Amino acid sequence: MEPAEDREGSGKRDRLARLLRVVALLRGYPEGVRIPEIARRIDVSVRTVYRDLTAIQRELQIPVWSEGGLWGIESDAFLPPLRLTQHEAMAVVLSARLMVRYADKYDPDLAAAFEKLASGLPPALAEHVERTLRVLALASRDDAFNDHVRTLTKAWAERRVVAIDYEPARYGPHSERRRATVHPYLIEPSLQTHALYLIGFDEDRGGLRTFKIERIRSVAITPRQFETPEPGRIEEALRGAWDIIADQSPINVVLRFVPDVAARVRETTWHATQQTSLEADGSLTWRATVAGPVEIRLWILSWGDEVEVLEPADLRADVGSRLARAAAAYPAES
Repeated sequence: MEPAEDREGSGKRDRLARLLRVVALLRGYPEGVRIPEIARRIDVSVRTVYRDLTAIQRELQIPVWSEGGLWGIESDAFLPPLRLTQHEAMAVVLSARLMVRYADKYDPDLAAAFEKLASGLPPALAEHVERTLRVLALASRDDAFNDHVRTLTKAWAERRVVAIDYEPARYGPHSERRRATVHPYLIEPSLQTHALYLIGFDEDRGGLRTFKIERIRSVAITPRQFETPEPGRIEEALRGAWDIIADQSPINVVLRFVPDVAARVRETTWHATQQTSLEADGSLTWRATVAGPVEIRLWILSWGDEVEVLEPADLRADVGSRLARAAAAYPAES
């Protein structure tokens, strides 16, 4: 008769083999598969499938998702390990540190990525990463925001349409809260607002739109998948944006900077389309074509009286009126 310990070991091996079969099946269906189908394919009961899914998460530490009766493996569960040279690792560290400087919320996924990166670095670089982690840990927590980013990342990676409840800023047209069906093309950070944005095709508006993730009140992944845009289309659209907003009509902006700041303005490429010319009096004429006035207006105002808007006329009037109101708030003392 076979020893009890051998029979027990055989049972454990059979169970492990079954769990791995379930994992392989789920990986084969990135859009998800239903429990009865898993049971049929593996030839076990529905109850056993539920137990196996729990074991996959708790014992094998493989993240599983479920939605609307569908089950699947998290898309990032099997990403291959990166093999970075020391110089490549340093480039990643500097990129991540730049993100940390502009992040206004604690990102647990960024922290986890830093920890994994530090484990394979020389001591000096590892200490650099550890200091960055300490800075990141001081940021405020926003669990709802992090959940939305993860859900959108999953939809982005799997090319699945999302339904979002969105509350835009309270200015301009279309500022009412609404439900939007979106093809998530890109998640992009903003250097100007220190925020993350979802850029995608808005089915309800029939065009490319930008959504600030902090203003998304809820997000759900639908079973539908979408076709990705033609290569380079999103990049070309973002080329027109001053920072992140690419869904506004392009305008031609002409500015004149005073001689005191002309050299400082000229030494930086502020926009991909910019053209500059140094005038005889030492001032600088700056031209660019950007998507709408909203973002560049903030940059123009940051220069105060050292810049004058020459074109377009409505942007000139807008900036002038804002500066006038600002000056009125600081009346000269008698």
